[in-house]
Amino acid sequence: MTEEVLFEERETASGLKLGIVTLNVEKTLNSLTLNMVEQMLTTLSDWRQRSEIACVFIRGAGDKAFCAGGDVQALYRSAVEQPGGPCEYAERFFEVEYRVDYLIHQMGKPVIVWGHGIVMGGGMGIFAGGSYRVVTEKSRLAMPEITIGLYPDVGGSYFLNRTPGSTGLFLALTGVPFNAADALYLGMAEGFIQHEKLDSVLEALVDTPWSTGVGDNHERVLELMRGFAEQSTGALPEGNVEAQAAAIDGLCDQTDDTAMIEAIINLDSDNPWLQKASATLAAGSMLSARLIPAQLRRCAGMNLKDVFQQELITSTNTVRHPEFAEGVRALLIDKDRNPQWRYAAAADVPADEIDARLTAPWDSNPLADI
Repeated sequence: MTEEVLFEERETASGLKLGIVTLNVEKTLNSLTLNMVEQMLTTLSDWRQRSEIACVFIRGAGDKAFCAGGDVQALYRSAVEQPGGPCEYAERFFEVEYRVDYLIHQMGKPVIVWGHGIVMGGGMGIFAGGSYRVVTEKSRLAMPEITIGLYPDVGGSYFLNRTPGSTGLFLALTGVPFNAADALYLGMAEGFIQHEKLDSVLEALVDTPWSTGVGDNHERVLELMRGFAEQSTGALPEGNVEAQAAAIDGLCDQTDDTAMIEAIINLDSDNPWLQKASATLAAGSMLSARLIPAQLRRCAGMNLKDVFQQELITSTNTVRHPEFAEGVRALLIDKDRNPQWRYAAAADVPADEIDARLTAPWDSNPLADI
């Protein structure tokens, strides 16, 4: 049986080490399990403390995906086996996953994340924490939680609030995929490098004369990656988000959340990307559609630590609610793509139901110590 996540320490030219993490479940597009995030938390915590680890590199096995998200089917089983909660596996998964995401953000030393192929949901959480985030010609990023009755978590309540205009809110509501050019525009990536250069990048990192000065090593990463990015500029795909930014801002500039949701669902456009965004929201959970802007507003002024604590509150409440299990059932279990959502329209969702999702279900937050 192959290991779900691989850890390697490669000695470099300076005698210091490059730590390499490989998400290694290719058949599930490297989707995260509780075992994987527990192992990552242990190893990355160790690497953070050890001065001989100069730089960390995180990638996914295979050519299809960096990471397609969390193992949602395992979360589904936890939700249906313990309706109303506590959903022990799911809630433990969220807690450890957020600890890993927060740790990557807080590593201090350089963390390069190679976001090739599918980067969605929980994959975005790991990707977002990198100090140098690489996108490739095949990068397909998204936060499609609207389709399963969830909301963009894993720090999405932080990084989606920091994109130009209303683009983050729009991406959260519609789950529409975006590419490498979009990620650069949104501030979600540092560089575009062709995937065929992966081995050369790793070799160059091994050949780098790392120092024990963290700031010096960040400079080394920037200089090294700049060269590979310059070699790749001609392969950058054409983006969608920047070209549609004015339309997105117009759609999101409504009197209230319900009007905004309806404007996106009813938009009249001949642009295929906007059409896909509209159709995904229309088919998604209206409970999630109302929760998403409320969650983003709740977290708008928070630091990253407070965001993850709030996300654990919201995710715990969400997984205990039957809407999530129904969404996963329809998309991934029975695959009938006919979810029986609780509300037919955004206007039908009571405000107190959204408030309840944002209210802590316990006296002490399990992430109080991060």
